[in-house]
Amino acid sequence: MALLEGSHLLEEALALGRLPSLVVHTEHWAMRHSRQLAQLVGRCPCQPVSAAVLEVMATTVSPDGVLCTLPLEAGPPWPSAPGFLLALDRIQDPGNLGTLLRTALAAGVEGVHQGAGADPLQPKVMRSSAGAGLHLPLRRHGDLLPVLHAAQAGGMQCVAAVVHGDRSYWELDWTIPTLLLLGNEGCGIARGLSAACDRHVTVPHRPTVESLNVAVAGALLLFERLRQSR
Repeated sequence: MALLEGSHLLEEALALGRLPSLVVHTEHWAMRHSRQLAQLVGRCPCQPVSAAVLEVMATTVSPDGVLCTLPLEAGPPWPSAPGFLLALDRIQDPGNLGTLLRTALAAGVEGVHQGAGADPLQPKVMRSSAGAGLHLPLRRHGDLLPVLHAAQAGGMQCVAAVVHGDRSYWELDWTIPTLLLLGNEGCGIARGLSAACDRHVTVPHRPTVESLNVAVAGALLLFERLRQSR
């Protein structure tokens, strides 16, 4: 069961045809969101509570008046012949993971492989992704190496984002089928995974900074493909 907090995440779930198993809301929220509430009444339990009770239940500091629980159903189907995939090696920070999922959705990523790391359905990831995790096909793995091999066998280039790479990220041809691999915030991509990749690209930056935040670097690389394809 996933916990969704706030009107926006509830709207995202409803837009995808995902019906909550329980909605808890304040009377003030109900008055401001009568249309949204009308979609729920009679279809799932809706429980009004006081603002004080909702604040205790929520994980956010200032909840906007509603939260709901969402059954862990199968997400969107995995693409049969993907042209652009993202693989994440042990991304630990929920904010980074959420930002990467939202950026991936905006940049046209068709599916995300996740090797360990933060839970994509935890509340903080959901909030920072603005619900992108509900739209993207997600697969979690104990080991990403078979994922890379399968992608290569299917004709995809596997590209590792590293601090010191063979080339700058804009020198790569992103228009061919590609799997982009991003690594852990502290130690980067595991050595065996990096060695299995076909290409290693970097984001050039001034030496006063050791490395970029993974979500920032990921955004540059993800949107480079979108830029080249246009």
